[in-house]
Amino acid sequence: MNEMSTRPWPAGDDDKFHEECGVFGVWNATDAAALAALGLHALQHRGQEAAGIVSLDEAGIFHSHKGQGLVGDNFGDAKVMASLRGRAALAHNRYATTGETALRNVQPLYADFAFGGFAVAHNGNLTNAHGLRRALVQRGCLFQSTTDSEVFIHLIAISLYSTVADRLIDALKQVQGAYSLVALHNGAMIGARDPLGVRPLVLGRLGGAPGEAEGGPGWVLASETCALDIVGAEFVRDVDPGEIVIVDDAGVRSIKPFGRQQSRFCVFEYIYFARPDSVVEGTPVYGTRKRIGAELARESGVPADVVVPVPDSGVPAAMGYAAEAGIPFELGIIRNHYVGRTFIEPTDQIRHLGVKLKHSANRPALEGKRVVLVDDSIVRGTTSRKIVEMVRAAGAREVHMRVSSPPTTHSCHYGIDTPERAKLMAAQHDLEGMARIIGVDSLAFISLDGLYRALGKPGRDMERPGFCDACFTGDYAIPLTDAMGNAADRQLSLLQVSQ
Repeated sequence: MNEMSTRPWPAGDDDKFHEECGVFGVWNATDAAALAALGLHALQHRGQEAAGIVSLDEAGIFHSHKGQGLVGDNFGDAKVMASLRGRAALAHNRYATTGETALRNVQPLYADFAFGGFAVAHNGNLTNAHGLRRALVQRGCLFQSTTDSEVFIHLIAISLYSTVADRLIDALKQVQGAYSLVALHNGAMIGARDPLGVRPLVLGRLGGAPGEAEGGPGWVLASETCALDIVGAEFVRDVDPGEIVIVDDAGVRSIKPFGRQQSRFCVFEYIYFARPDSVVEGTPVYGTRKRIGAELARESGVPADVVVPVPDSGVPAAMGYAAEAGIPFELGIIRNHYVGRTFIEPTDQIRHLGVKLKHSANRPALEGKRVVLVDDSIVRGTTSRKIVEMVRAAGAREVHMRVSSPPTTHSCHYGIDTPERAKLMAAQHDLEGMARIIGVDSLAFISLDGLYRALGKPGRDMERPGFCDACFTGDYAIPLTDAMGNAADRQLSLLQVSQ
């Protein structure tokens, strides 16, 4: 779910990649909206800017509540929850950006069609949304938001097919990009993943437990298994790449309208995005991150006294590194969990101190030590530099940084908000240059083959990689139709100016 307009990369010290959003749907459960709110709580890490829930009651009437802020800010009021009646609900967390957020962009999106109400929640990014939007506007479609997700609504509206499922398939066959989506209409809940399965989606069952409505089991669709756990749902399976699952009172059925293709699941879900207690594509995330850290130690070990994670995302990899290297693991940096995004102050001095709102050095664990700092990624390098300065100020004798992902040299176009390539440190500097800018005694990233080995592969197969790793390789498996069109437009404009 990307805005159609260009969005600024977050300012201040917010120097991490950001997942676009999390989706959650529940069918045939009493207090469905309450379960959806719990699911959003579990998926809060996937988006903190806004949240929304749409419910469907037994009379076929939809109810909606959306708002800016965290899940608890929007769904902690008993009156709000009481208004979201019904045994089915759809929910969405939106990723945080700087600047004002229009409420019209908060999902789930809802529309009234001839066949009834229809709501959709989308995670990912469509790479041909701009072209589709232009064509739809020319046909007379009126867009109410600036998100690419609304393209689904209009493609369904103009489809000539009779059933809702066929209209959705018609729409999906016209879009390009990475997506997982959950939709709700009067007759069913529908989940879908793009043909390469870049973005995650899982199916769970609510059966024989409090919360199940009469008439059979309840069903859940969610971005991650941690959202199933919080509502007591049993994991059934991952929705397959290119699969559409239709959940109604008769049960679950599957449609696979796309030809079979090699899966390209987002490798950064393992490295950073997914919650550590989730299982993605059959693999526990926590154990995977520890294996990545162990492989990192084997590849680029250095004599040191302590291994220190950059919290919180660097913790499992640092544990794996420490165990493999035989070096003590210490919490040398403490994170303040009760701070939101760093505010932007008017002076450089105060802005520079902003990182201390989120992190502080644990001096007794660092003073006089040779320290290995383990982090999951380096984007612009601004936070890394400030963390290193903090560790040195606490008395560290040496500071070595080890990163549990390969160098990020390309922007993501598939649903992860990243800076333009010119602002990616690894795209502009070699290893020595990055180490000098960050201020470390040495810097090393896990190799691409090492990452694949940690994920249970012998290495990266150049012909069939198995994961989407375009941010490291520039190997974009899905055409970047809009980006290429924009580049062509710019070149044409330059040519016209030169003439």
